Amino acid sequence: MLKHLTSEERRTLANRSALKRKNPGKIRLSVFRSGRHIEIQAIDDTRGHTLCAASSKEKGFAAKGWNIAGAELVGKTFAERAVKAGIADNCYFDRGGYRYHGRVKALCEAIRAGGVRI
Repeated sequence: MLKHLTSEERRTLANRSALKRKNPGKIRLSVFRSGRHIEIQAIDDTRGHTLCAASSKEKGFAAKGWNIAGAELVGKTFAERAVKAGIADNCYFDRGGYRYHGRVKALCEAIRAGGVRI
């Protein structure tokens, strides 16, 4: 079934399913990082809905997403939206196979500083 996936993709899927098993009923904060941008979204896995999101691709985003300062701005924006959506206490961080370093770490710390408990 998963023969067409690379070993990295299989590991990412395995990690994500393990996180879902360990945190039932919680909101997953999923991160996507590319060479130029960084995105985060809050996903309710029981319903399959995205509750709120933030990205460096959004119109009016002043900084670039490829540096730590840009990731911090995305984190602050996301934290404001998460608090407004009422999901600040019931979430966990899914780094999506990326190392907790650099932009991913800056994003997570900015979200925590914004009042979301991860």
